[in-house]
This record gives sequence, C-alpha cells and structure tokens, in this order.
Amino acid sequence: MTQPMQRILATLLIFGSIASVPARAAENSLTEAEIAEGWLLLFDGESLFGWRPAGDADFRVDNGRILATSGDVCLLRTTTQFSDYLLQVDFRAAEGTNSGIFLRTSPQPSQVDRDCYELNIAPPDNPFPTGSLVGREKVSDTSAAANEWHTFEVTAQGRQIVVKLDGKQILDYTDSKKLGKGFIGLQHNAGKVEFRNVKLKPLGLNPIFNGVDLAGWKTYPEMKSEFTVTEKGWLNVKNGRGQLETNDSFGDFILQLSCYSNGEQLNSGIFFRCLPGSTMDGYESQIQNGFKEDDRTKPVDCGTGGIFRRVNARKVVPNDFEWFNKTIFADGPHISVWVNGFQVTDWTDTRKADPNPRRGLRTEAGTIMIQGHDPTTDLSFRNLEIVEIPSRW
Repeated sequence: MTQPMQRILATLLIFGSIASVPARAAENSLTEAEIAEGWLLLFDGESLFGWRPAGDADFRVDNGRILATSGDVCLLRTTTQFSDYLLQVDFRAAEGTNSGIFLRTSPQPSQVDRDCYELNIAPPDNPFPTGSLVGREKVSDTSAAANEWHTFEVTAQGRQIVVKLDGKQILDYTDSKKLGKGFIGLQHNAGKVEFRNVKLKPLGLNPIFNGVDLAGWKTYPEMKSEFTVTEKGWLNVKNGRGQLETNDSFGDFILQLSCYSNGEQLNSGIFFRCLPGSTMDGYESQIQNGFKEDDRTKPVDCGTGGIFRRVNARKVVPNDFEWFNKTIFADGPHISVWVNGFQVTDWTDTRKADPNPRRGLRTEAGTIMIQGHDPTTDLSFRNLEIVEIPSRW
C-alpha cells in the first residue's frame, strides 16, 4: 500500500467513515438490504438452476461464473419471464468477443428489433458496440476494455430501456410499442464470455395489505384461525385450521411478502389461483422452515418455497424467529419461487387442465389465501405486494 493510501485509510478510521460504507455482497449473493428491497439472484454461482439453453453452446459454471467459449450462436435463458425490472449483470469478454444480454426475449429470437432487446457486448468497430441495443440504437464507443469485468445496470420499465455501464448512463431508449414480458438471455455468439452477479428486482408491485386493518380481505369467522393486525402493522395468524382470502383474483402475477415464524417448524402456506370461497383449493407455496439431518437440501414437509404435493424446495433458506422474504412468480403453467432472493423452486405444471389446482393445471385467475394450519400456528406477515404479469404482445 502506498503512503498516500495509508494516510487516507487512517483518516477514514479516525472519523469512522469506513463503518458507514454500505456492505457489499460477496460474489453471486445479496446483501441484507438487497434482500429487504426485493432483489432476486438469477445465478446462484454454483449451478444453472433456473436457466435453460436454447441451442448447443458450451454454457457452464466455472469458478462462480457462467462461461461460454464455443458452440452454436444461441442463448442461455431464464426459465422465468420478466416484465418491468432492474437488472444488474457483471460481464467479461475476451478480445474480439461478440455476445450480448437479451431482455424480454423469446427463447430463439429471429428478429432482434422485434422479438427482444439485445444489449450488445461487442468491440468498438462493431455496428452496435457494447451498450447498444442491436437493431434499435447505437451508442458511441463506451471503452469497455476486453478481458476486464464490467457491470451493466438496466432499467426496463414499460417502453423505456435505460442502461448504465460501470455506473455511467450510456443509453435511454423508448420503444414505439411495449414488449410486455420475456426471458433474460445470455448469448454465445463468437469468442469467450463470462457472467456473474446476475440479479434482478421486479418493479411495479402494489400493496394488498394496508398494515391497519383487513380491508380487501375476506375473513372466515367460522374457522378456527384468528387473523389480526398488530400494533406494528403486521398481519398475524394464530390457531387453525383457517384462511384469509383476497377479495380480488389474480392469474399471472408476481407476489412478494415478508414472513416471520413465531415457533419452531410451524406450518403455513400462501395459496394462489384459488377457487373463491372454497377451502384452500389452490396451489400452495409452502411455509415450513424445518430440514432433516442438519442438511438444508432435505426439507421437512416440502420446505419453505416448495409447491406442496408437487415439488419440494431445493433448499431451506430461512430460519424460524427471523423475518424472511418470499417472491412467487405464477405465469401460465410455470411457477418459480425465491426465498431471501435465492431461487428454491422452478416448476411447470404439466397436468391436464382442471378448475381446481389440487387436481390439475389451473391458469385462470383465482384468489390468494393465507393459511392457518393448526392449533400451533403463529406467524406474522408484512410487505405483501403484487403486480400482474402482462401478456408478451
């Protein structure tokens, strides 16, 4: 360390400035603040869970990075579709590499000026150098040096796409029409490319619980569960069996909420696409923080974030007696769930269609219910927010 740097460090220590610097997440993880804000990891740093190749390129995980060097010109794309969001991605491209990050894309776009927004990664002499939207808007040379890590920050909201490169805004593009939703795609075209710290925050969610009373929700006094609003503005449920049901119905949606289990391995759930007025006839996103043999990959009773009786959570992320966040995407037959920003469920319902999700596929809108499971139930909820997912076109 140079003497000037030593003096700067000493000054920061004296005045306490270092303590005020926001915590930075480790690679491929989220800070507590990001989790509280609703950010989601799209890449866990260890696997391609939640991703699917749309061609034969050698996409793989290598030392905490998604890496591709050869094969077809194609995408590695998310299994979940996204609409309005903030997206952050670190990338590193070798000299001469041509790649890109595809926004609201189809799995195999044929017209990049219609089927997606292609945020290019390419040399300065490319018709659309790094930071440009291919076929839509070119940016000037952004000096994104080869063989170095860079960060894209993208805001996709309605018809507007805003791009920052390494903290500097380089593009503000407004489409003449809105492409409603699509996948996130990482492209292999030519040359070596690497990606890490792929994370996304959904935008546009609106509260469905006001923190004051149960307005907008239907209660069932004849059932045993007791739903109340605490002095702190939390929704609490004790005792059971019972349910609290939204007045409104939702079909394709993103739901985010925070939950606190006031006991060990308590059982509850978030039901959705329910038959209005029926008793928990819907898909159930489980709440159960127990796991077996001191192994979080062995959930008890499906595990928090699993879809009960359909697919277990791949990992039990949260702990009892701590607030945790859950994000549920329901888009047609595809359901994905994140807990504390970590994706635990990626499931497509391939059953025959049926009005009741307990018996088969239901894509029609239905209500959302919070479950009181049994006499031991004691859970609290806050920050319940939802947004409906638009159609693609």
